[in-house]
Amino acid sequence: MTRIVVIEGHPDPKPGHLCHAIAEAYAAGAAERGHEVKRVAIGAIDFPLLRSREEWEAGATPEALRGFQEHIGWAEHLLIIYPLWLGGMPALLKGFFEQIFRPGFAIGRGSQGMGQKLLKGKSARIVVTMGMPVFVYRWYFGAHSLKSFERNILKFCGIGPIRETLFGMVESGRPARQEKLIETMRAMGRNAG
Repeated sequence: MTRIVVIEGHPDPKPGHLCHAIAEAYAAGAAERGHEVKRVAIGAIDFPLLRSREEWEAGATPEALRGFQEHIGWAEHLLIIYPLWLGGMPALLKGFFEQIFRPGFAIGRGSQGMGQKLLKGKSARIVVTMGMPVFVYRWYFGAHSLKSFERNILKFCGIGPIRETLFGMVESGRPARQEKLIETMRAMGRNAG
């Protein structure tokens, strides 16, 4: 049995988005196999964005996010789902990680501790939905935003291994294709992968 946190990074809380459906399918699949699942819906949380280094290093995690920080501390595996917006993750999701992954929680505190990776022992899967074909994102655009997220946020905090699942052409309007993506995520949830 694995402790999993599903982070649904679509900033729009309205239902009907593919990100919401695949998060639900993964969580349901995981629960079917007896894995413990907690969910975070970024679009439903009201929190401020950081505006200075001092605020990030010495400020308190906002009250609205403290419980989610506890979820991540509890988890063995993170599933992070988001739509590709302007070549990267939505700003609200990036702001969430900036608030949560602070010194003392995700990395060591102070000049002596900045190399300490405090989230070691956790794995992650990143799921990105996009309107373009996946091969265009990977080979033409170099998947730079995904690589940056993995290297500069997750690995920097000690999270690994990190796996990726990219779903392209999601706006093609073919219900059978979207159902297939949802079933793929349900199977991943059963395997806690």
